[in-house]
Amino acid sequence: MTPGNPPQPSGKKTAPKHKDRAGEIANTFEWLITAFILAFVFRAFVMEAFRIPTGSMADTLMGAHFRLRCPECGYEYQYGFVPSSSFYRMREDTIPPGPVDIQQTQCPSCGYLVPTSSGNPVANGDRILVLKCLYQFAEPKRWDVVVFKNPTNPSENYIKRLIGLPNERIEIIDGDIYVDGQIARKPPCVQRELWMPVYDNDYRPVNPNQRGAFNGYLWQVPFDLDASAWAVDERNPTAFVLDGSPDRIETMTYGGRSANDFKVMYAYNDIRMESRMPQCSDLMVRFYVQPESEAGRVGATLSKYGVDYRAWLDLGGEMVLSRFDGTEETVLARRSAEMPARGAFTLVKFANVDHQLLFEFNGNRLTFDLGRSPDALDRSRIETAGAQVFGAGKLTLSHLAIFRDIHYLGQSEGGRVPRATQENPFTLSADEFFVLGDNSPNSEDGRWWGPPGLASRGMDPPRAGVVPRYYLVGKALFVYWPSGFEFPWPAPLKSFLLSNINRNLPSRLLYTIVSLRWIPNVGKMRFIYGGTGGRENPPEALAAKQDMD
Repeated sequence: MTPGNPPQPSGKKTAPKHKDRAGEIANTFEWLITAFILAFVFRAFVMEAFRIPTGSMADTLMGAHFRLRCPECGYEYQYGFVPSSSFYRMREDTIPPGPVDIQQTQCPSCGYLVPTSSGNPVANGDRILVLKCLYQFAEPKRWDVVVFKNPTNPSENYIKRLIGLPNERIEIIDGDIYVDGQIARKPPCVQRELWMPVYDNDYRPVNPNQRGAFNGYLWQVPFDLDASAWAVDERNPTAFVLDGSPDRIETMTYGGRSANDFKVMYAYNDIRMESRMPQCSDLMVRFYVQPESEAGRVGATLSKYGVDYRAWLDLGGEMVLSRFDGTEETVLARRSAEMPARGAFTLVKFANVDHQLLFEFNGNRLTFDLGRSPDALDRSRIETAGAQVFGAGKLTLSHLAIFRDIHYLGQSEGGRVPRATQENPFTLSADEFFVLGDNSPNSEDGRWWGPPGLASRGMDPPRAGVVPRYYLVGKALFVYWPSGFEFPWPAPLKSFLLSNINRNLPSRLLYTIVSLRWIPNVGKMRFIYGGTGGRENPPEALAAKQDMD
């Protein structure tokens, strides 16, 4: 019998192995280095975060600004903070850590002239994500919001809206963009973003009898109600009611001394710029209607170049578009419409934008193309912008508002002659793009750029006024941090820090932590819309899918 190994006690444990601490530390560093390289590659080639420094793209994207609410009507708006202005005399791109004074602003809805005030915190510019790799695989599209190297100083990144593509001739005529002699219409998603308020009846002043406070006058309802049977609803001052005959049209016209006009004015900009701004006649009227009977009609009129364009709904179930030139009315288009239940409020929209009439009611749409060439409309007539609402029968209107379209400026300023106007068209070559800022009165863009600076003078310096393809950085995709809110720290603590701030590092660090706006403004997080589809949407396809939401 062969002797075996002596049996081991069943309860004995094997001795633990010693861990290789040096190997674990090396492995951790390896993972950290790998993660750093991947993050660097992702940032360099896929997506990068940028901060908007100025207001040249307002109201689409905000630079440093004040978040304001009209003290009279409650309408919310933003006003740009320009640190280098004569009012502040600060260095460029400065964000004050504490509240500062703000000069006079104006409500974009009720026209209230908000006096100069103090104690206003400055909100930082929007922080956005930019998709950098997209234009390596797909062509840029018109109306994209793009980030690119400043052609006059490539060390800076600029952000604008892409207007002109390679080998195109660009003209700005009466605020619209023309490409090779044809108007360039905005995709629905872009158009929604670019409507700007003229008046919203849901926001009415609480103290209207302040002399000179509303565009220099006492505030009055900006419709000539005395000349018609329309009246303000006694139970709901934000609604209008009509108790008339189904056979008699009653009209109320927007206007009045205290009313905002149709000038190209931005609440974001200095109100002193308004005096030299032209009118914008690309308008939209929106309201909800509640018919109280099955007979009558309701509609709106928008005026452009001395011609009235009308859209109305016959309560029997027909939508109509017409043109009235002062002597004769011509029906342009009509269609049947599905009527909602009696007594229900239904959305109605009528827009005249980019040479196209767009009428919407209860999900039904009626459109008419006015022509794409500059001469499609008789521009020799006086440029008149106007809006009316009319109806017959028994009606209630609520949420009535008037909007204007973006209006690109093309007039000379301070002896400078802009590019891409009807008098000075601009033709792009291969791999050249033309960009404009949405805040056209306050944007230094392709209209005004001078020759490239010394930093741009390489082997192939760009031509003045263009963005070369090799300067494109990427497409703006998403606003991920639209200037957050401060944590509601106790007021005594903030006051103490403001009064005792000094060069002591712990004091400054604590103050920085307290003043950080680290509560996200979730409601303002949003996608940044740009061009869709091919190089240009054909007019019939655009008319079929145009949405005015």
